[in-house]
Amino acid sequence: MRRRLSQSDPSPWRRRILLAFWLTIASVICARAIQIQGVQASHWRELAENQQTKDREVPAPRGVIKDRDGVVLAVSRERFEVGVAPHELRDPARAAILLTKTLGISSPKATEVTSNKRRWNVVPGRYPPTVREALGEIPGIYLERELPRHHPHGDLARGVLGVVLDGEGRGGIEQAFEADLRGTPGREVIARNNLDQEIPGKGYVYKPSKSGGEIVLTLDMDLQEIARLALEESILETEARGGDVLITIPNTGEILALVSIRDGKTASLSAINTPYEPGSTFKPFTVSGLIENDLASLEDTVDVENGTWTVAGRTLHDVHSEGRMSIADALRVSSNVGIAKAASRMSPRIQYETLRDFGFGTQTGIQIPGEVGGMLRKPERWSSQSPASLAIGYEVSVTPLQMAMAYGALANGGRLMQPLLVKEIRGSDGSLKEQFEPRMVRQVIPEQIARGIGEVLVDVVEDGTGTSAQLGTFQVAGKSGTTRLYSPEGGYESGAYWSSFVGFFPAEDPQLVVFVKLERPQGAYYGGAVAAPVTRATMQAALAASGKHIDRTRLVQSGKVAASLATSAPSAAFVNQELDFPTEGLDEPEMPVGMGLASGGTASEGISVPRLAGVPSRIAVRRLHALGLRVSGPLGGEILGTEPGPGMQMVRGDTVAVIVRPRTNRD
Repeated sequence: MRRRLSQSDPSPWRRRILLAFWLTIASVICARAIQIQGVQASHWRELAENQQTKDREVPAPRGVIKDRDGVVLAVSRERFEVGVAPHELRDPARAAILLTKTLGISSPKATEVTSNKRRWNVVPGRYPPTVREALGEIPGIYLERELPRHHPHGDLARGVLGVVLDGEGRGGIEQAFEADLRGTPGREVIARNNLDQEIPGKGYVYKPSKSGGEIVLTLDMDLQEIARLALEESILETEARGGDVLITIPNTGEILALVSIRDGKTASLSAINTPYEPGSTFKPFTVSGLIENDLASLEDTVDVENGTWTVAGRTLHDVHSEGRMSIADALRVSSNVGIAKAASRMSPRIQYETLRDFGFGTQTGIQIPGEVGGMLRKPERWSSQSPASLAIGYEVSVTPLQMAMAYGALANGGRLMQPLLVKEIRGSDGSLKEQFEPRMVRQVIPEQIARGIGEVLVDVVEDGTGTSAQLGTFQVAGKSGTTRLYSPEGGYESGAYWSSFVGFFPAEDPQLVVFVKLERPQGAYYGGAVAAPVTRATMQAALAASGKHIDRTRLVQSGKVAASLATSAPSAAFVNQELDFPTEGLDEPEMPVGMGLASGGTASEGISVPRLAGVPSRIAVRRLHALGLRVSGPLGGEILGTEPGPGMQMVRGDTVAVIVRPRTNRD
């Protein structure tokens, strides 16, 4: 029997198991594919996109802040921080050459950031948008976009403008109008590789950002510069701790210049947040209240008792020694006794309401944060000495802004105006969104009373305590004040003063109000001696400037031209003498009549151009403005000379071009 050899084929059941296994595997794969590509498709698509791309916010440029003439004061500039990842560079040597050429950095520095062993290096500095085209698509070089705030005029109006920190406005206009300035962020998608690194040049913006709106201020940068220079020079000359200058338009309340300097810091806002006792500059409001309530007239007389009067157990003193004088003369020579005795005719209610109506003791409503209202206590909190103290500007604290607005009411016919700092809000496309119109708070006194007070204030400047504010061509109305500094801890400080002057011109048709205050001037400290000259210098420079804030036609038609006056300067022994304050410092240490510093005379036909090479630009501009000359040319660098040159004869209103060596700025 032949033996049959069979092949060792798998049994049927083994074949079935193997087939079932592969069918199961295939089914699982198909099911998983259906789950991933069908049911979970959107989930995995989103996960892949998140791994390969990144969606991020595109910051919006903040809006522009401009002055009344369209001069840019604050703007966001696009700048880039440059970072280098050396291990990602394909050709470090070529990258170093490109960085040197594009960024202007040294070759050793470029080599350092492209070839050292650190994973990440940042190139010092911030660079303009032009670097994006040259470096934006180089692997290993990364550009971080920033939008820092740029102030073309430096810190000239920094306190008013405020600052931007972490993308948010802090203080000033930046904070007050944050919602209008901040803009609307956009969105962009950037590509990333498997190492979670950004791929240069592989991204796109799918939602562009929208710039913020535009804020137009009432400030005039020419006048702001003029006021700043005048104050800086006065602080330097008097060694004062600081000071304030305000220039306003009385008819509208518009603020043309607001400068505060304290302890060398030009971003101070002491003009709105640091109250002081005003002293004699307060006396016109006392007289206004007397006349408004039919309690006295300017012609009424008062016995000043040879400059000494005791009231409620306290003795007031005058620098002057006279018998009877009119209330107008008492205001002209700043008699403490005369004004205080006349004010005794007012009841506490009338006196309080008069001062309150002029805006004291309450905020003015300026359009930036940080304003304080000063202090004017209600009559029920007065002592028996308070009426006399208030009459001469003590026991009350006011801000420079309140004083400027109150004097504006004397200048414009008795209308107290709300200060106006912002004229317009515009959209990013330039469309007008909101316009702020001048707003009268109240009619404080009738026009004829305001006019009468103004005439007395002209006499103050012409032959009273404010002769140092004379312009020589146009009549100025104004009043000086000198008060001792009060410390809640130690009372009135000996030898420490506030010196101030407020004036408006031309007196017949006022166009500008100028307020000046100095804190702790050394040596001469009378308001008429140290603050009034700053007012005069500011007015002179304003007349010489080319701005539209002064109506030249109205100037010509404003009335009589004041005669040129010149007065002798006080002796050093007089201006430095210590005065006796037997009444706890509440007297007005006012400068005697006729003792003002030399006032400005009429302009000569020929003005000699001074030698200004090497002089700081701010001082040079100040000197040219003081001579009645206009200035053109770039500022901010070292002055090399002028055109015309030194010694050349010019006439008031001519323009001198300054030649400067420009500053180098990598930005």
